[in-house]
Amino acid sequence: MASGDDQYHPKDAVKEGVNASLVTGAAGAFISAVQNTLTKRNVGAWGIFTRTGSTVAVFTVMGGAYSFTKSASANLREKDDSLNPALGGLFAGAAMGLKRGTTPAVLGFGALTAIVMGAYDYTGGSLTGYKKDKEIDEFERKQQLRKNRRIPIDETIAQLGEGRGIYAPGYDERRKERIKESYGIDVPAKSSHS
Repeated sequence: MASGDDQYHPKDAVKEGVNASLVTGAAGAFISAVQNTLTKRNVGAWGIFTRTGSTVAVFTVMGGAYSFTKSASANLREKDDSLNPALGGLFAGAAMGLKRGTTPAVLGFGALTAIVMGAYDYTGGSLTGYKKDKEIDEFERKQQLRKNRRIPIDETIAQLGEGRGIYAPGYDERRKERIKESYGIDVPAKSSHS
């Protein structure tokens, strides 16, 4: 085991598995109710369990298997990395494949879910992209990126020229001289740009 902040803290796999089973079981009951509502025959309120009850069972088992396996593998390996969600996804996908009743379905759904869940965790567990360091404030990170990409004013003026809100130091004096040479007009001393 590592020392300091990298030390692994065990998780209660049974508790997390039960909690996930309850949450996904409730989601499965909702989806089963929708399925029951959309059937052509009126099967009554108990159709949630009698006609489309396998949906509730599959959702309950998938959630529990995923969460329990993820926590148990983390406890056994004493590591919290992307392999744990992949293993949890393998068991959850296999539970989904059991509804089909064929070995290729069990293996295929298990492999697909393992790849998706492992990749999702590996890329930072976010649909918006990988977060490099969770300790750094996002605003501070963006400010630092802006500072790193700033171009010196001399280089900007060399590329774009002066005007349009971009003025080098001493612009007013150079402008007065150009107007005096070109038009013979004395411009009063006013420093609006410096």
